[in-house]
Amino acid sequence: MADQPYQSLYRRFRPQRFAEVRGQDHVTRALTKAVREGHVAHAYLFSGPRGTGKTTTARILAKALNCTNLQDGEPCCECDSCVQVQRGASMDVVELDAASNRKLDEMRDLLSRVALGTPGQWKVYIVDEVHQLTPDASSALLKTLEEPPGHVVFVLATTDPQKVLPTIKSRTQHFEFRLLPRDVLEGLLRDVNEAAALGVAPEAFDLVLRKGGGSARDTLSVLDQVAASGEVVDEGSVVTEIVDALAERDSGRALVAVAEAMAAGRDPRQLASDVLEHLRNAFLATFAESLVALPDDALVQVAEQARRMGPAAVVRAMETLGETLVEMREALDTRISLEVALVRIARPDADVSPAALLERIERLERGLSGHVTAPARAEAMQAAAAPARAEAMQAAAAPRPEQATVSAPAAPAAPSASPVSPPPAVAARAALGAHRRSSGSAESAPGTSAAPPPPVRRPSAPAPATATATAPAAPAASNGDLPSRDELTKVWGDELLSSLKPRVKALYAAGRFLPNDGDAAVIALPNEPHRQQCEGLRGDVEAALAARFGRAVPVRLVVDKDPPGGAGPLGTRASELEDDLGSIDLDALEDAPSAVASPEERLKQAFPGAEEV
Repeated sequence: MADQPYQSLYRRFRPQRFAEVRGQDHVTRALTKAVREGHVAHAYLFSGPRGTGKTTTARILAKALNCTNLQDGEPCCECDSCVQVQRGASMDVVELDAASNRKLDEMRDLLSRVALGTPGQWKVYIVDEVHQLTPDASSALLKTLEEPPGHVVFVLATTDPQKVLPTIKSRTQHFEFRLLPRDVLEGLLRDVNEAAALGVAPEAFDLVLRKGGGSARDTLSVLDQVAASGEVVDEGSVVTEIVDALAERDSGRALVAVAEAMAAGRDPRQLASDVLEHLRNAFLATFAESLVALPDDALVQVAEQARRMGPAAVVRAMETLGETLVEMREALDTRISLEVALVRIARPDADVSPAALLERIERLERGLSGHVTAPARAEAMQAAAAPARAEAMQAAAAPRPEQATVSAPAAPAAPSASPVSPPPAVAARAALGAHRRSSGSAESAPGTSAAPPPPVRRPSAPAPATATATAPAAPAASNGDLPSRDELTKVWGDELLSSLKPRVKALYAAGRFLPNDGDAAVIALPNEPHRQQCEGLRGDVEAALAARFGRAVPVRLVVDKDPPGGAGPLGTRASELEDDLGSIDLDALEDAPSAVASPEERLKQAFPGAEEV
């Protein structure tokens, strides 16, 4: 016994009966019934991942067919036929590895002996990795499968059934083997650990199960390795560190973790696969925790990482790593490919793909809803500040009162107010309005440039109205039902004036807005004749303002006897405009054609005589 060579665990504890095969009850139950009732097919196709029991089940079927002491469809494992099959010395069982015997001549040599008799009742041919046969060899096998001798049973095993000829599939009974569930493999580990007296601590089973990946053979191989080394080397800590770095958007931390893994001898491809598997568990933990084959503490960890990253980020990370694994097949330096992929995942701003943009939008939405991570807080605050600034702009009061000498009734004086600092958006808007106005406007003192707007004043108790003989005292704050003077000035110069009819535009170009007078917007014009001409077209201006602001905006026209440099909103001087109006028939003016031509029109202009088909 001392001279007997050591056997690996997966060979020592290979199942010898159908009942010993774990996790494949749908297959063993059908085969046991077929053997018991004598309804064995002439050909079977076993497909499934590696290490799930395909070849083992085929050998058990061969033992059962030739067992002389069959027990309810199960082989006795004691008769001479069963013992010879277990030793691999039976003349009734022929095993062929199609990966190394895949050509036509080798298949012909095998099939030439099919009709020969054997000591047993059945002759079983087990062809492993049948999908690797050449087309000619598969065609030769097909003819024999179609009309085999009565005492022959073929068992074809493959890990890639899609590559097997459909004509071969149609002549077999196809059984699909599955990866073993976690609880089944855990029971297998405990039984083998106890039977072989390995002394492996139950705490190490979690690592063994993760590395086994659902394969019984791979799981027992890992258990054999752990028992031989006497310690558990958990390489999952670096994977957890990388995923934590991705969740915190810390690309430097992820690169440091990769460098440590490379220094420890890890393969970049395997490391990328491990990170992808970890992200898959995090993705499943987000939607269906029952599908995650991890212990409770590890499940809580991946669920927390998924929550911090967000579903969009997890999906993008999985897609990016999957594409990187494909690129690594031809990459000169696989480590660089992995590092670039991790930086793209950790820094969405460095990735312009639609998935990265979607992730950034999702982070902003989570930030606005109150569930924001530390790295996303800055972006969320910036996004939330935009509507706040817009609201502050709408609620802001008008600039300080202006004094203008006009022939209009006096307006009530501004109520008392307390100065407060204006919001940034209000300051920016006021600065833009000041830039559009001439340097000699009523807001700025002579000889000075446009200054920042004064502090916004909020009304308190109303004060008695005061008036001057020549000009109204404008209110400090705009009417709540009317847009402020700055809003009117900006919209007038940017949008409305250029959209008016030619006659209206020509007449109103010399005007400028004064502070609102009660319930009307005030437009100052150079002189009384000009004002009278504009009075007849005031309805067009009021309609344009109402359409722009969504509410009625009455307009009052006054004479501006102290114009700021004589320039209107578009820079047209009153004296020049008066001279031009005397020589132009305003009723004959027409709108100029659009300067932007369609692509078809531009082609016709470039190629005279061309026609559009």
